[in-house]
Amino acid sequence: MASIEFKRIALASLAIAALSASCMSKESLSPALATRVPRGVLSATPDMAAYPGIVSDFENIARIEGPAVVAVNMSPINETSSVKQLWPPPGITNDPFLRFFREFSPPPGSDRGAPAQQHASGFIISSDGDILTDASDIAGTSRITVTLADGRMYRARVIGSDPASGVALVGIHAKGLSVARIGSPSTLKAGEWVASIGSPYGLGNSIVRGIVSNTSRLLPDQSYVPLIQTDLTENAGEGGSPLMNLKGEVVGIETPLPDDGNVYQDLAFAIPIDEVMRVERQLKLHGKATHGRIGVAVQEVTGPLARSFGLKRPNGALVTSVDSGGPAAKAGMRAGDVIVGINGTVVSDSTHLPATVADLSPGTKIDLDYWRDHAVRHATLVLSSIGTHDLSVNTMNRASAGAYGLGLRDLTRDEEQAAGVWGGVRVERSRGPAAFAGIEPGDIILRINRTPVTSTAQFLKKIARSDHNVALLVDRNGMRMFLTMNVG
Repeated sequence: MASIEFKRIALASLAIAALSASCMSKESLSPALATRVPRGVLSATPDMAAYPGIVSDFENIARIEGPAVVAVNMSPINETSSVKQLWPPPGITNDPFLRFFREFSPPPGSDRGAPAQQHASGFIISSDGDILTDASDIAGTSRITVTLADGRMYRARVIGSDPASGVALVGIHAKGLSVARIGSPSTLKAGEWVASIGSPYGLGNSIVRGIVSNTSRLLPDQSYVPLIQTDLTENAGEGGSPLMNLKGEVVGIETPLPDDGNVYQDLAFAIPIDEVMRVERQLKLHGKATHGRIGVAVQEVTGPLARSFGLKRPNGALVTSVDSGGPAAKAGMRAGDVIVGINGTVVSDSTHLPATVADLSPGTKIDLDYWRDHAVRHATLVLSSIGTHDLSVNTMNRASAGAYGLGLRDLTRDEEQAAGVWGGVRVERSRGPAAFAGIEPGDIILRINRTPVTSTAQFLKKIARSDHNVALLVDRNGMRMFLTMNVG
Protein backbone atom coordinates (compact mmCIF):
# COMPACT_ATOMS: atom_id res chain seq x y z
CA MET A 1 0.00 0.00 0.00
CA ALA A 2 2.83 2.37 0.81
CA SER A 3 4.27 1.72 -2.62
CA ILE A 4 0.96 2.54 -4.35
CA GLU A 5 0.56 5.74 -2.29
CA PHE A 6 4.09 6.83 -3.23
CA LYS A 7 3.35 6.39 -6.93
CA ARG A 8 0.17 8.48 -6.62
CA ILE A 9 2.11 11.31 -4.97
CA ALA A 10 4.81 11.18 -7.65
CA LEU A 11 2.25 11.32 -10.50
CA ALA A 12 0.45 14.23 -8.86
CA SER A 13 3.71 16.12 -8.50
CA LEU A 14 4.55 15.60 -12.18
CA ALA A 15 1.12 16.85 -13.24
CA ILE A 16 1.45 20.00 -11.13
CA ALA A 17 4.94 20.67 -12.56
CA ALA A 18 3.71 20.26 -16.14
CA LEU A 19 0.76 22.60 -15.52
CA SER A 20 3.06 25.22 -13.99
CA ALA A 21 5.44 25.06 -16.95
CA SER A 22 2.55 25.46 -19.39
CA CYS A 23 1.27 28.53 -17.58
CA MET A 24 4.71 30.07 -17.42
CA SER A 25 5.25 29.59 -21.16
CA LYS A 26 2.09 31.55 -21.91
CA GLU A 27 2.65 34.24 -19.31
CA SER A 28 4.19 37.51 -20.50
CA LEU A 29 7.21 39.06 -18.84
CA SER A 30 6.62 41.44 -15.99
CA PRO A 31 6.93 45.15 -16.82
CA ALA A 32 10.00 45.43 -14.63
CA LEU A 33 11.78 42.61 -16.43
CA ALA A 34 10.66 43.79 -19.85
CA THR A 35 12.35 47.15 -19.35
CA ARG A 36 15.68 45.41 -18.79
CA VAL A 37 15.52 43.15 -21.87
CA PRO A 38 16.29 44.51 -25.36
CA ARG A 39 13.30 44.65 -27.69
CA GLY A 40 14.92 42.26 -30.18
CA VAL A 41 15.29 39.58 -27.50
CA LEU A 42 11.60 39.77 -26.62
CA SER A 43 10.50 39.04 -30.18
CA ALA A 44 9.86 35.48 -31.17
CA THR A 45 12.22 33.63 -33.49
CA PRO A 46 11.58 35.16 -36.96
CA ASP A 47 9.90 33.12 -39.62
CA MET A 48 12.50 32.39 -42.32
CA ALA A 49 9.81 32.87 -44.98
CA ALA A 50 9.75 36.55 -44.03
CA TYR A 51 13.38 36.80 -45.15
CA PRO A 52 13.51 35.57 -48.77
CA GLY A 53 17.18 36.57 -49.00
CA ILE A 54 18.16 33.81 -46.56
CA VAL A 55 18.72 30.45 -48.22
CA SER A 56 19.84 27.09 -46.98
CA ASP A 57 21.59 25.98 -50.17
CA PHE A 58 22.28 27.00 -53.77
CA GLU A 59 21.17 23.77 -55.41
CA ASN A 60 18.62 25.46 -57.68
CA ILE A 61 21.13 27.97 -59.01
CA ALA A 62 23.66 25.23 -59.76
CA ARG A 63 21.07 22.99 -61.41
CA ILE A 64 19.15 25.58 -63.43
CA GLU A 65 21.87 28.07 -64.37
CA GLY A 66 24.83 25.67 -64.61
CA PRO A 67 24.15 24.56 -68.23
CA ALA A 68 24.73 28.15 -69.44
CA VAL A 69 28.26 28.24 -67.98
CA VAL A 70 31.19 27.02 -70.09
CA ALA A 71 34.87 26.26 -69.67
CA VAL A 72 37.19 28.24 -71.94
CA ASN A 73 40.61 26.76 -72.75
CA MET A 74 43.31 28.73 -74.57
CA SER A 75 46.31 27.38 -76.46
CA PRO A 76 49.43 29.34 -77.45
CA ILE A 77 50.56 29.89 -81.00
CA ASN A 78 52.39 26.77 -82.22
CA GLU A 79 55.53 28.16 -83.78
CA THR A 80 57.01 24.75 -84.57
CA SER A 81 54.15 23.25 -86.58
CA SER A 82 55.59 24.41 -89.92
CA VAL A 83 59.17 23.30 -89.23
CA LYS A 84 60.33 20.60 -91.64
CA GLN A 85 61.92 17.52 -90.12
CA LEU A 86 65.60 17.36 -91.08
CA TRP A 87 66.69 14.41 -88.94
CA PRO A 88 66.48 11.49 -89.17
CA PRO A 89 66.70 11.46 -92.96
CA PRO A 90 63.62 10.10 -94.77
CA GLY A 91 63.66 6.35 -95.38
CA ILE A 92 66.00 5.46 -92.53
CA THR A 93 63.99 3.47 -90.00
CA ASN A 94 65.96 0.37 -88.96
CA ASP A 95 69.24 1.89 -87.85
CA PRO A 96 70.06 0.63 -84.28
CA PHE A 97 71.40 4.08 -83.39
CA LEU A 98 68.03 5.64 -84.23
CA ARG A 99 66.12 2.92 -82.36
CA PHE A 100 68.17 3.67 -79.23
CA PHE A 101 67.32 7.38 -79.23
CA ARG A 102 63.72 6.77 -80.26
CA GLU A 103 63.22 4.62 -77.16
CA PHE A 104 64.21 7.49 -74.87
CA SER A 105 62.61 10.30 -76.88
CA PRO A 106 59.11 11.75 -76.59
CA PRO A 107 56.55 10.46 -79.09
CA PRO A 108 56.15 12.33 -82.40
CA GLY A 109 54.17 15.55 -82.12
CA SER A 110 54.83 16.04 -78.41
CA ASP A 111 56.52 19.15 -77.09
CA ARG A 112 57.77 19.02 -73.54
CA GLY A 113 58.62 22.69 -73.60
CA ALA A 114 55.21 23.91 -74.72
CA PRO A 115 53.41 26.24 -72.33
CA ALA A 116 50.48 24.72 -70.49
CA GLN A 117 46.97 25.60 -71.53
CA GLN A 118 45.29 28.46 -69.75
CA HIS A 119 41.79 28.16 -68.41
CA ALA A 120 38.94 30.59 -67.94
CA SER A 121 35.18 30.46 -67.79
CA GLY A 122 32.34 32.12 -69.64
CA PHE A 123 28.58 32.10 -70.00
CA ILE A 124 26.24 31.80 -72.97
CA ILE A 125 24.11 34.84 -73.84
CA SER A 126 22.50 33.61 -77.08
CA SER A 127 21.14 30.20 -78.04
CA ASP A 128 23.28 30.16 -81.19
CA GLY A 129 26.58 30.42 -79.33
CA ASP A 130 27.60 33.94 -78.25
CA ILE A 131 29.66 33.69 -75.04
CA LEU A 132 30.99 36.37 -72.70
CA THR A 133 34.35 35.83 -71.01
CA ASP A 134 37.37 37.70 -69.65
CA ALA A 135 39.45 39.73 -72.13
CA SER A 136 42.83 39.32 -70.44
CA ASP A 137 42.56 35.53 -70.44
CA ILE A 138 42.08 35.21 -74.21
CA ALA A 139 44.56 37.90 -75.27
CA GLY A 140 47.17 36.64 -77.71
CA THR A 141 45.77 33.12 -78.07
CA SER A 142 45.71 31.27 -81.36
CA ARG A 143 43.18 28.59 -80.43
CA ILE A 144 40.20 28.77 -78.09
CA THR A 145 38.15 25.72 -77.14
CA VAL A 146 34.83 25.94 -75.34
CA THR A 147 33.48 23.00 -73.33
CA LEU A 148 29.80 22.99 -72.42
CA ALA A 149 28.48 21.72 -69.11
CA ASP A 150 27.35 18.49 -70.83
CA GLY A 151 30.86 17.82 -72.15
CA ARG A 152 30.42 18.92 -75.77
CA MET A 153 33.46 20.76 -77.14
CA TYR A 154 33.58 23.48 -79.79
CA ARG A 155 36.27 25.52 -81.48
CA ALA A 156 35.54 29.18 -80.68
CA ARG A 157 36.28 32.36 -82.59
CA VAL A 158 36.89 35.80 -81.08
CA ILE A 159 34.08 38.16 -82.08
CA GLY A 160 35.62 41.08 -80.21
CA SER A 161 37.69 41.95 -77.16
CA ASP A 162 37.93 45.15 -75.10
CA PRO A 163 40.96 45.31 -72.76
CA ALA A 164 39.79 48.66 -71.34
CA SER A 165 36.72 47.09 -69.74
CA GLY A 166 38.03 43.52 -69.49
CA VAL A 167 35.15 42.09 -71.57
CA ALA A 168 35.50 39.66 -74.48
CA LEU A 169 32.87 38.09 -76.75
CA VAL A 170 33.56 34.73 -78.39
CA GLY A 171 31.30 32.57 -80.50
CA ILE A 172 30.70 28.92 -81.36
CA HIS A 173 28.53 27.35 -84.06
CA ALA A 174 25.66 25.71 -82.20
CA LYS A 175 21.89 25.86 -81.77
CA GLY A 176 19.43 25.51 -78.91
CA LEU A 177 21.91 26.29 -76.15
CA SER A 178 20.95 27.19 -72.59
CA VAL A 179 21.20 30.94 -72.07
CA ALA A 180 22.13 32.85 -68.90
CA ARG A 181 19.49 35.22 -67.55
CA ILE A 182 20.67 38.82 -67.25
CA GLY A 183 19.77 40.76 -64.10
CA SER A 184 20.39 44.27 -62.79
CA PRO A 185 23.36 45.08 -60.54
CA SER A 186 21.66 48.30 -59.46
CA THR A 187 19.58 46.32 -56.96
CA LEU A 188 22.60 44.73 -55.25
CA LYS A 189 23.31 45.72 -51.67
CA ALA A 190 26.33 45.14 -49.45
CA GLY A 191 25.80 41.98 -47.41
CA GLU A 192 23.59 40.33 -50.03
CA TRP A 193 24.17 36.68 -50.94
CA VAL A 194 25.66 35.97 -54.38
CA ALA A 195 27.00 32.90 -56.15
CA SER A 196 29.34 32.18 -59.02
CA ILE A 197 29.72 29.14 -61.25
CA GLY A 198 33.05 28.61 -62.96
CA SER A 199 35.54 26.04 -64.18
CA PRO A 200 38.63 26.29 -61.93
CA TYR A 201 41.72 24.72 -63.49
CA GLY A 202 39.49 23.44 -66.32
CA LEU A 203 37.90 20.85 -64.03
CA GLY A 204 34.31 21.64 -64.98
CA ASN A 205 31.49 23.49 -63.30
CA SER A 206 31.99 24.39 -59.65
CA ILE A 207 29.81 26.72 -57.60
CA VAL A 208 30.96 29.06 -54.84
CA ARG A 209 28.88 31.42 -52.74
CA GLY A 210 29.51 34.49 -50.62
CA ILE A 211 28.30 38.00 -50.00
CA VAL A 212 28.64 41.38 -51.67
CA SER A 213 31.29 43.39 -49.82
CA ASN A 214 30.97 46.61 -51.82
CA THR A 215 28.81 47.47 -54.82
CA SER A 216 31.07 50.11 -56.37
CA ARG A 217 34.81 49.69 -55.91
CA LEU A 218 37.09 51.67 -58.24
CA LEU A 219 40.64 50.28 -58.13
CA PRO A 220 43.70 52.34 -59.07
CA ASP A 221 45.18 51.66 -62.51
CA GLN A 222 42.55 49.05 -63.31
CA SER A 223 39.38 49.16 -65.39
CA TYR A 224 37.51 52.45 -65.62
CA VAL A 225 34.45 50.55 -64.36
CA PRO A 226 33.54 50.59 -60.64
CA LEU A 227 33.63 46.89 -59.73
CA ILE A 228 31.46 44.72 -57.50
CA GLN A 229 33.61 43.44 -54.62
CA THR A 230 32.73 40.09 -53.05
CA ASP A 231 34.32 37.57 -50.69
CA LEU A 232 33.97 34.72 -53.18
CA THR A 233 36.89 32.32 -53.42
CA GLU A 234 38.61 32.88 -56.76
CA ASN A 235 40.61 30.08 -58.35
CA ALA A 236 42.46 29.89 -61.65
CA GLY A 237 40.01 29.49 -64.48
CA GLU A 238 37.24 31.51 -62.87
CA GLY A 239 37.93 34.72 -64.78
CA GLY A 240 34.81 35.17 -66.91
CA SER A 241 32.50 33.35 -64.49
CA PRO A 242 29.02 34.80 -64.04
CA LEU A 243 28.25 36.45 -60.70
CA MET A 244 24.62 35.67 -59.84
CA ASN A 245 22.05 36.94 -57.40
CA LEU A 246 19.72 34.57 -55.53
CA LYS A 247 17.31 34.56 -58.46
CA GLY A 248 20.04 33.05 -60.61
CA GLU A 249 20.33 36.23 -62.68
CA VAL A 250 23.76 37.34 -63.84
CA VAL A 251 24.69 40.65 -62.23
CA GLY A 252 28.40 40.68 -63.09
CA ILE A 253 31.29 38.89 -64.73
CA GLU A 254 34.22 37.80 -62.57
CA THR A 255 37.49 39.51 -63.46
CA PRO A 256 40.96 38.27 -62.43
CA LEU A 257 42.67 39.82 -59.44
CA PRO A 258 44.51 43.08 -60.14
CA ASP A 259 48.22 43.00 -60.87
CA ASP A 260 49.24 43.46 -57.24
CA GLY A 261 47.55 40.27 -56.09
CA ASN A 262 49.04 40.39 -52.59
CA VAL A 263 47.25 43.66 -51.82
CA TYR A 264 43.87 42.25 -52.86
CA GLN A 265 44.36 38.71 -51.55
CA ASP A 266 41.13 36.97 -50.50
CA LEU A 267 39.03 39.51 -52.42
CA ALA A 268 37.18 39.00 -55.69
CA PHE A 269 35.83 41.52 -58.17
CA ALA A 270 33.21 41.47 -60.90
CA ILE A 271 32.36 43.87 -63.72
CA PRO A 272 28.70 44.97 -63.43
CA ILE A 273 26.62 43.26 -66.09
CA ASP A 274 25.00 46.48 -67.34
CA GLU A 275 28.42 47.80 -68.37
CA VAL A 276 29.31 44.38 -69.79
CA MET A 277 26.23 44.39 -72.02
CA ARG A 278 26.97 47.92 -73.26
CA VAL A 279 30.40 46.75 -74.34
CA GLU A 280 28.97 43.51 -75.77
CA ARG A 281 26.72 45.43 -78.15
CA GLN A 282 29.73 47.29 -79.56
CA LEU A 283 31.76 44.09 -79.87
CA LYS A 284 28.91 42.35 -81.68
CA LEU A 285 28.46 45.18 -84.17
CA HIS A 286 32.02 46.40 -84.69
CA GLY A 287 34.37 43.77 -83.23
CA LYS A 288 35.77 46.37 -80.84
CA ALA A 289 34.59 48.92 -78.30
CA THR A 290 35.47 52.59 -78.07
CA HIS A 291 35.50 54.70 -74.93
CA GLY A 292 35.81 58.42 -74.39
CA ARG A 293 38.42 59.97 -72.13
CA ILE A 294 39.20 63.45 -70.84
CA GLY A 295 42.80 62.72 -69.86
CA VAL A 296 42.81 63.17 -66.10
CA ALA A 297 43.39 61.04 -63.02
CA VAL A 298 41.01 61.71 -60.13
CA GLN A 299 40.55 60.81 -56.49
CA GLU A 300 37.86 61.10 -53.83
CA VAL A 301 37.17 64.45 -52.17
CA THR A 302 37.29 63.84 -48.41
CA GLY A 303 35.92 66.17 -45.76
CA PRO A 304 39.32 67.69 -44.90
CA LEU A 305 40.13 68.14 -48.61
CA ALA A 306 36.79 69.81 -49.22
CA ARG A 307 37.48 72.30 -46.43
CA SER A 308 40.97 73.02 -47.74
CA PHE A 309 39.57 73.77 -51.21
CA GLY A 310 36.73 75.86 -49.84
CA LEU A 311 33.97 73.44 -50.82
CA LYS A 312 30.84 73.28 -48.68
CA ARG A 313 30.47 69.51 -49.13
CA PRO A 314 32.89 66.66 -49.97
CA ASN A 315 31.47 66.20 -53.47
CA GLY A 316 33.07 65.97 -56.89
CA ALA A 317 36.21 64.37 -58.31
CA LEU A 318 39.59 65.87 -57.40
CA VAL A 319 42.02 66.00 -60.35
CA THR A 320 45.43 64.64 -59.32
CA SER A 321 47.13 64.74 -62.73
CA VAL A 322 46.40 65.93 -66.26
CA ASP A 323 47.72 64.16 -69.36
CA SER A 324 49.74 66.56 -71.49
CA GLY A 325 48.05 67.02 -74.84
CA GLY A 326 44.79 65.46 -73.62
CA PRO A 327 41.35 67.08 -73.82
CA ALA A 328 41.50 68.41 -70.24
CA ALA A 329 44.96 69.90 -70.74
CA LYS A 330 43.82 71.62 -73.93
CA ALA A 331 40.91 73.13 -71.99
CA GLY A 332 43.30 74.55 -69.39
CA MET A 333 42.47 72.19 -66.52
CA ARG A 334 45.16 71.34 -64.01
CA ALA A 335 45.82 69.26 -60.89
CA GLY A 336 43.83 70.55 -57.93
CA ASP A 337 40.69 71.28 -59.92
CA VAL A 338 37.57 69.55 -58.59
CA ILE A 339 35.14 68.35 -61.27
CA VAL A 340 31.64 69.00 -59.91
CA GLY A 341 29.46 68.60 -63.01
CA ILE A 342 29.33 67.02 -66.47
CA ASN A 343 26.75 68.02 -69.06
CA GLY A 344 24.62 69.60 -66.36
CA THR A 345 24.65 66.54 -64.10
CA VAL A 346 26.19 66.82 -60.64
CA VAL A 347 29.30 64.70 -60.04
CA SER A 348 28.72 63.48 -56.50
CA ASP A 349 31.93 61.45 -56.18
CA SER A 350 34.97 60.28 -58.12
CA THR A 351 33.88 56.66 -58.44
CA HIS A 352 31.47 56.95 -61.33
CA LEU A 353 33.10 59.78 -63.31
CA PRO A 354 35.47 57.52 -65.32
CA ALA A 355 32.62 55.18 -66.32
CA THR A 356 30.35 58.11 -67.22
CA VAL A 357 32.99 59.51 -69.57
CA ALA A 358 34.00 56.09 -70.94
CA ASP A 359 30.41 55.33 -71.94
CA LEU A 360 30.52 58.32 -74.30
CA SER A 361 31.98 58.02 -77.79
CA PRO A 362 35.32 59.59 -78.71
CA GLY A 363 34.71 62.90 -80.46
CA THR A 364 31.75 63.74 -78.23
CA LYS A 365 31.68 67.34 -77.01
CA ILE A 366 31.00 67.67 -73.27
CA ASP A 367 30.63 70.53 -70.81
CA LEU A 368 32.51 70.28 -67.52
CA ASP A 369 31.99 72.34 -64.38
CA TYR A 370 34.96 72.43 -62.04
CA TRP A 371 35.91 74.22 -58.82
CA ARG A 372 39.05 76.33 -58.70
CA ASP A 373 40.06 79.18 -56.40
CA HIS A 374 36.71 79.21 -54.56
CA ALA A 375 34.67 79.55 -57.76
CA VAL A 376 32.96 77.30 -60.31
CA ARG A 377 34.47 77.44 -63.78
CA HIS A 378 33.34 75.92 -67.06
CA ALA A 379 35.13 74.13 -69.89
CA THR A 380 34.07 72.49 -73.14
CA LEU A 381 36.06 69.40 -74.15
CA VAL A 382 36.08 67.03 -77.10
CA LEU A 383 36.67 63.49 -75.84
CA SER A 384 39.60 61.49 -77.12
CA SER A 385 39.72 57.69 -77.11
CA ILE A 386 40.93 55.15 -74.59
CA GLY A 387 43.33 53.11 -76.70
CA THR A 388 44.55 49.56 -76.25
CA HIS A 389 47.90 50.93 -75.10
CA ASP A 390 46.52 53.87 -73.10
CA LEU A 391 48.16 52.74 -69.88
CA SER A 392 49.01 54.64 -66.74
CA VAL A 393 51.57 54.25 -63.97
CA ASN A 394 50.50 55.01 -60.42
CA THR A 395 52.49 56.60 -57.65
CA MET A 396 53.87 53.24 -56.54
CA ASN A 397 55.61 52.84 -59.94
CA ARG A 398 53.46 49.89 -60.85
CA ALA A 399 52.04 49.45 -64.32
CA SER A 400 49.28 47.41 -65.88
CA ALA A 401 49.91 46.11 -69.40
CA GLY A 402 46.58 44.31 -69.49
CA ALA A 403 46.61 43.87 -73.27
CA TYR A 404 49.67 41.61 -72.88
CA GLY A 405 48.80 40.02 -69.54
CA LEU A 406 51.69 41.71 -67.72
CA GLY A 407 51.80 43.31 -64.29
CA LEU A 408 55.03 45.25 -63.75
CA ARG A 409 56.80 47.47 -61.24
CA ASP A 410 60.10 49.31 -60.99
CA LEU A 411 62.96 47.73 -59.09
CA THR A 412 64.24 49.24 -55.87
CA ARG A 413 67.95 49.99 -55.45
CA ASP A 414 68.31 47.07 -53.06
CA GLU A 415 66.65 44.72 -55.57
CA GLU A 416 68.97 45.93 -58.34
CA GLN A 417 72.02 45.27 -56.17
CA ALA A 418 70.76 41.86 -55.05
CA ALA A 419 70.07 40.79 -58.64
CA GLY A 420 73.24 42.37 -60.01
CA VAL A 421 71.37 44.43 -62.59
CA TRP A 422 70.93 48.08 -63.41
CA GLY A 423 67.44 49.18 -64.38
CA GLY A 424 64.84 46.72 -65.57
CA VAL A 425 61.30 46.04 -64.36
CA ARG A 426 60.01 43.19 -62.22
CA VAL A 427 57.14 41.01 -63.42
CA GLU A 428 54.40 40.68 -60.79
CA ARG A 429 51.80 38.94 -62.94
CA SER A 430 51.96 37.01 -66.21
CA ARG A 431 48.91 35.91 -68.19
CA GLY A 432 47.83 35.57 -71.82
CA PRO A 433 50.58 36.51 -74.32
CA ALA A 434 53.14 37.03 -71.56
CA ALA A 435 52.53 33.57 -70.08
CA PHE A 436 52.59 31.98 -73.54
CA ALA A 437 55.96 33.61 -74.13
CA GLY A 438 57.28 31.88 -71.00
CA ILE A 439 57.49 35.00 -68.82
CA GLU A 440 57.02 34.20 -65.13
CA PRO A 441 56.28 36.29 -62.02
CA GLY A 442 59.59 37.33 -60.48
CA ASP A 443 61.36 37.70 -63.83
CA ILE A 444 63.26 40.94 -64.44
CA ILE A 445 62.89 42.35 -67.96
CA LEU A 446 66.17 44.04 -68.91
CA ARG A 447 65.74 44.80 -72.62
CA ILE A 448 62.98 45.11 -75.17
CA ASN A 449 64.52 44.24 -78.52
CA ARG A 450 67.87 46.09 -78.27
CA THR A 451 66.74 48.88 -75.96
CA PRO A 452 67.63 48.72 -72.23
CA VAL A 453 64.59 48.94 -69.95
CA THR A 454 64.92 51.69 -67.36
CA SER A 455 61.39 51.98 -65.93
CA THR A 456 57.83 50.71 -66.28
CA ALA A 457 56.78 53.93 -68.01
CA GLN A 458 59.57 53.64 -70.58
CA PHE A 459 58.80 49.94 -71.14
CA LEU A 460 55.11 50.63 -71.80
CA LYS A 461 55.86 53.44 -74.25
CA LYS A 462 58.32 51.23 -76.11
CA ILE A 463 56.02 48.22 -76.32
CA ALA A 464 53.09 50.39 -77.42
CA ARG A 465 55.07 51.35 -80.52
CA SER A 466 55.90 47.73 -81.37
CA ASP A 467 54.08 45.49 -83.83
CA HIS A 468 53.88 41.71 -83.98
CA ASN A 469 56.69 40.17 -81.88
CA VAL A 470 59.15 41.72 -79.44
CA ALA A 471 62.30 40.12 -78.03
CA LEU A 472 62.61 40.51 -74.27
CA LEU A 473 65.86 39.91 -72.39
CA VAL A 474 64.83 38.38 -69.07
CA ASP A 475 66.85 37.73 -65.91
CA ARG A 476 65.50 34.77 -63.93
CA ASN A 477 67.39 34.02 -60.72
CA GLY A 478 70.67 35.06 -62.33
CA MET A 479 70.08 33.26 -65.64
CA ARG A 480 69.43 35.42 -68.68
CA MET A 481 67.44 34.48 -71.76
CA PHE A 482 65.60 36.09 -74.64
CA LEU A 483 61.87 35.38 -74.89
CA THR A 484 59.60 36.36 -77.77
CA MET A 485 56.20 37.85 -76.98
CA ASN A 486 53.44 38.38 -79.51
CA VAL A 487 52.04 41.93 -79.23
CA GLY A 488 50.31 42.11 -82.62
